[in-house]
Amino acid sequence: MTTRQPPARAASARASPVPPRMSSVRTDPVWHAVAVTLRYGWTTGACATAATTAAYTALLTGSFPDPVEIVLPKGQRPSFALAVESLTGGAATAGVVKDAGDDPDVTHGALVRATVTPGPAGGGVLFRAGSGVGTVTKPGLPIAVGEPAINPVPRRMMREAVAEVAARHGGTGDAVVEISVDGGEELAKKTWNPRLGILGGLSILGTTGIVVPYSCSAWIDSVRRGIDVARAAGRQHVAGCTGSTSERVAAELYGLPEDALLDMGDFAGAVLKYLRRHPVPRLTIAGGIGKLSKLAEGHLDLHSGRSQVDLAAMAGTVRAAGGDGELVARVAAANTALEALGHCQAAGLPLGDLIAERARRTAVEVLREAPVTVDVVVIDRAGTVVGRA
Repeated sequence: MTTRQPPARAASARASPVPPRMSSVRTDPVWHAVAVTLRYGWTTGACATAATTAAYTALLTGSFPDPVEIVLPKGQRPSFALAVESLTGGAATAGVVKDAGDDPDVTHGALVRATVTPGPAGGGVLFRAGSGVGTVTKPGLPIAVGEPAINPVPRRMMREAVAEVAARHGGTGDAVVEISVDGGEELAKKTWNPRLGILGGLSILGTTGIVVPYSCSAWIDSVRRGIDVARAAGRQHVAGCTGSTSERVAAELYGLPEDALLDMGDFAGAVLKYLRRHPVPRLTIAGGIGKLSKLAEGHLDLHSGRSQVDLAAMAGTVRAAGGDGELVARVAAANTALEALGHCQAAGLPLGDLIAERARRTAVEVLREAPVTVDVVVIDRAGTVVGRA
């Protein structure tokens, strides 16, 4: 038996070649547009594939390739250093420390392990969820209920890797692959997994094998999967919420279960466009007055770096609603949407309701003819409802 334990977490095993870099533009209130270079990383699916390749090779040959090369879906061939090697008579385990590059990924630095044992003749590759990898418990996801939360593309990558190793070293390709992630059950609490019905740990994800830093795609994909799960559960009402406070308010107002709450963050457009193709009878949009004032002006991405609160437009709304010149001037000169709201509340003008109605109008336009009834709830920072439509 040979065994090598993982190094300290700080000494993260790193793939070679180094993940590619991207140029990005960060909007900063002081420095304005600043070009930054961000390093790409590797998905849990790529790490699991590397660990599986190394473990199956050791099972057939008695030695671990280190570094171990894999093929990504678009043909790139990165190599991964091993952090763990363990070989007994009937099982081989290899581990890779995930490097997420410059992405704020909760799984950055996590140790992804694969334990491979011989499988039944003709069975191909069978997947098992080890410690820290979740199990699917709700319909609506791309993996069947009861299966390990290993997504389709990582499964395909691992199957192809096992087949390639078998062809090279005279194996049958019949193997049981158990994927585990050290500390994965705790890490999963910081993800959508519990809400999506993925229990016991993380999902093994990735469609390209590469993590794009600060990518919106993962969040948007989670929003879509949340809608899929709600539909599969027969939910007739979902709520797209910009944050935890608005989520709590929507749940209390409507008695919605957790799997009907969509943590849309800034991605209102992602919710609306997906519901346009996959409708649910009723949608509530809930959020703070600042973000929903952007939706009211037609912005579908509510991030502060990509859309701004338009106080001049808000002042125009106040004027059209009958506000006097002094109130209109105060709103136009306000520092924030909340300050403008305070001026209007003092004057008895329902700015929150006006913004809610304009935001609802935007949502209905994006939904087009989809059979979705929309209402909007606007809150302040304390979670008090200040507008509805």
